[in-house]
Amino acid sequence: MTSTYERYKRATDPVPAETLAWNLYGAGMEKVGRDGLPELLPVPEPGPDQLLVRIDSVGMCFSDVKVIRLGPDHPKLYNRDMEKEPTRLGHEVALTIIRVGENLQDRYHPGQRLAVQPDIYQQGKSTAYGYTVPGGLIQYHLIGPEVLETDEGACLLPVEGDLGYAGASLLEPWGCVVAAYTQRRRLAPKEGGIMWIVGRPGDDRAYTFSHGLDAPATIVLTDVPPSVRELAEATGAELLVRDGLAPGDYAALSAELTGGKGFDDIVVLDPREAATVGEISRHIARRGTMNLVGNTPLDGLVDADAGRLHYDYIAFVGNRGPDIAASYGEERNRCELRPGGVAVFIGAGGPMGQMHVQRAIELPDGPQTIIATEISDERLETLRQSFEPLAAQHGRALHLINPQNSDVSLYDLVMELTGGQGADDVVVSVPHAPLMAEASTLMKDDGMLVFFAGVPNGTLAALDLSRVYLSNAQYTGTSGLTLDDQRQVMERALEGSLSPERVVAAIGGLKAAREGLEALMAGRYPGKIVIFPQLPDLPLMGLDELKEKLPAVGEKLGPGNTWTQEAEEVLFEELWRANGDDR
Repeated sequence: MTSTYERYKRATDPVPAETLAWNLYGAGMEKVGRDGLPELLPVPEPGPDQLLVRIDSVGMCFSDVKVIRLGPDHPKLYNRDMEKEPTRLGHEVALTIIRVGENLQDRYHPGQRLAVQPDIYQQGKSTAYGYTVPGGLIQYHLIGPEVLETDEGACLLPVEGDLGYAGASLLEPWGCVVAAYTQRRRLAPKEGGIMWIVGRPGDDRAYTFSHGLDAPATIVLTDVPPSVRELAEATGAELLVRDGLAPGDYAALSAELTGGKGFDDIVVLDPREAATVGEISRHIARRGTMNLVGNTPLDGLVDADAGRLHYDYIAFVGNRGPDIAASYGEERNRCELRPGGVAVFIGAGGPMGQMHVQRAIELPDGPQTIIATEISDERLETLRQSFEPLAAQHGRALHLINPQNSDVSLYDLVMELTGGQGADDVVVSVPHAPLMAEASTLMKDDGMLVFFAGVPNGTLAALDLSRVYLSNAQYTGTSGLTLDDQRQVMERALEGSLSPERVVAAIGGLKAAREGLEALMAGRYPGKIVIFPQLPDLPLMGLDELKEKLPAVGEKLGPGNTWTQEAEEVLFEELWRANGDDR
């Protein structure tokens, strides 16, 4: 006999006439839905270039909260009139195709399961599903060229194997975590770009540039030694000489030569003054590089733009010289956690922080020692229950600390565990610049600091950039993901080396979505909230409530009350009713 869960997977008929939906009409929770309730809207028929899809599960993300708080002021909403043109939240989505427009029938078919890659570009313009494009807090809706015909093609990933719905919708946040450890920085001079080389008067070192100097179309020289000028003259690039500039002149130079967009590549030779390096760094273009080459430590910390490290993928690279080009390339600039090292995760108790910890524990050749911080004792206990058994299973040492009430400071714990050297890797999942700067003091000279949480561009953090060229330290950050990132997560899930649904902390039906958003804002649950739109009347509840309220489902939870596909199957067995089914 076919199970209810299997019947649900295959159900494409009949399609209901109406669908519940949570549209967003402006800034504030009062603009979610109408009078605090979802609306009942007609289910449309797809046009020739559209798909009618059923939303199976939606993960809630703190990015949703940002949209609610900002409304039309959110960067991806471009000040649109949301009363006339509402959007809909929900970008962590698993869906099933129900109807296919006639022009798409060679590519898609009813019953096909897909996950959404929400970070969309249309003709170079940034849009996003669940932001600019109305998202998944609905039971049925249309998807068309706004998702299917983007600069990267269709932003949909076919879901393979028997991956559960919660796991499929969480491919998106997990993909963001995977992206944090894949190289997003450009690590070579830009072909056809504009490079600015800044020297120090009196430096007569004989520099070389073994490769890459022929890439820029324009090279700007400021106070460079004769050796560098000769190298630049030999390239055939357009040369501009701007000697004698003071830091106060840099903005005008950038405006004159780049229109204020910044230089694609900046080389700073023999840097000495932290303030000067900080001022120069303000003029790196998006995805640009700043290459520091020298042997002398700076006279202090550099106020670096933490927001741009995260959102604009700017890269600080460097080496001691004399080969300027030795700073570039992936071999010198790592992005993965150091095998067998010590990794610190700051803000590990939230949903994304938990994913980072889980990935580090399960990562083949990952860190041997993992230190996770959380200022909520409740969340710290969740980390303990969820990950101590997993760490033991993988032979990793897991240390948990609430730095606000611990007998030992986080700094002292890190130094104790590393013999005073500092951590190999420090990952920050809290969007707080002073904390980001403090985190940099925990890493060893050649360590890596990852700004996973985003702060607004222009937010400065005091960083020791001397380490970049003296010791090969890495300062990185990432925002968003690609389909390939999601695909990697799915492949690991199907092979059994990753359980994406492990971070689920609460579930609910579509009618509970507004309450779920409020719970997200309040930090009510120590993990992900997943909404099942096709179980509309399911109340919002934490997994620790299931054994009492839905005991058959609760019995299928994993160790530490973790969500499993088996629990999901029983949930649908108990609560799903096919259209027209009056059981």
